[in-house]
Amino acid sequence: MLARIYRPSKNAMQSGRAGTQEWVLEYEADAAKKIDPLMGWTGASDMRSSELRLRFDSCESAIAFAVKHGLAYQIVAPRQQKRVLKAYSDNFRFDRTAPWTH
Repeated sequence: MLARIYRPSKNAMQSGRAGTQEWVLEYEADAAKKIDPLMGWTGASDMRSSELRLRFDSCESAIAFAVKHGLAYQIVAPRQQKRVLKAYSDNFRFDRTAPWTH
């Protein structure tokens, strides 16, 4: 069974970056999900792939857990932010390269 180790991205519903400094170990699905014929819900027979997410403080501790339990793992490197976060007050900083104008 393959495990994926990655750092989750920022929540789109919030401006903060809470929960993005930890690493997550998730199991990949062994089989495709099945559709229940009566209700139409999707479900999986493997609990580890659908419900289990382990959180670690560092990538090294997640790797150590995978090695200790004999799991094949794949590390997904975190992407860097494309945009620079700025505050409104940055428009009025005294060390701006260009003067502020209306």
